[in-house]
Amino acid sequence: MNVVVCVKQIPDPAVPGSLEADHTLDRSGKLILDESDSYGVEMALQLVAAAGGGEVTLVSMAPNNEVSGLRTALAMGADKAILVSDPACEGSDALSTAKVLAKCVERAGGVDLVLAATESSDGYTGTVPAQVGELLGWPSVTFAKHVEIAGSTVKVQRQTEAGYDLVEASLPAVVSVTAGVVEPRYPSFKGIMAAKNKPVDQVTAADLGLDAAQVGWSGARQEITNVEQAPAREAGEKFEDDGTGAEKVVAFLEQLKVV
Repeated sequence: MNVVVCVKQIPDPAVPGSLEADHTLDRSGKLILDESDSYGVEMALQLVAAAGGGEVTLVSMAPNNEVSGLRTALAMGADKAILVSDPACEGSDALSTAKVLAKCVERAGGVDLVLAATESSDGYTGTVPAQVGELLGWPSVTFAKHVEIAGSTVKVQRQTEAGYDLVEASLPAVVSVTAGVVEPRYPSFKGIMAAKNKPVDQVTAADLGLDAAQVGWSGARQEITNVEQAPAREAGEKFEDDGTGAEKVVAFLEQLKVV
């Protein structure tokens, strides 16, 4: 069982973020593993162990040859990583990012399953996993709260507002997992030391067969024109119940067309 996990390296959420002149997030400092991706890494490790063997490969796109977040995932137990660090990728939108990640999956070769978080903590588009599946021509299942492999099939409990749906798809496939799918392990000291020597294949977009028109600002189908502070929340209307409180609540709900 060979599993690829899409992981994103992001600025530390505990540190106030800043924007570049082009309104994009400043990613010039140290980047860490997105916590949401740790669930996919753990799920991959458990699936490979249950299968009795295989590899877990990480794929990521980040500036400045940043590997700090990847080393964390490697310390958890992943075997190797593919990192795309290329100025040509700056400004990539969700679809351009998916193109890069899909090419990384193809570069890894012999992949049975691709895992990803439902959405990143600094982007929240929630579209990249499904786009990767479409580009690879593989089935895609989203919002997985439980994943298991049965022969050439992946069985998923897909989270819904009412509970969950039981979904099956043939392998290879792409599955995005929720935060509750597993409990991620903490990297051990042995794992941290071993991670320093695990291979990280650093490539460019050109190495993946992508030209400049397909990625970065040239390939983006969206443009950030302006960024503004969210307006402060206004205080709600207050009134004392003089015996007509119920009527006032009903009138307010009618105004909102809730009732």
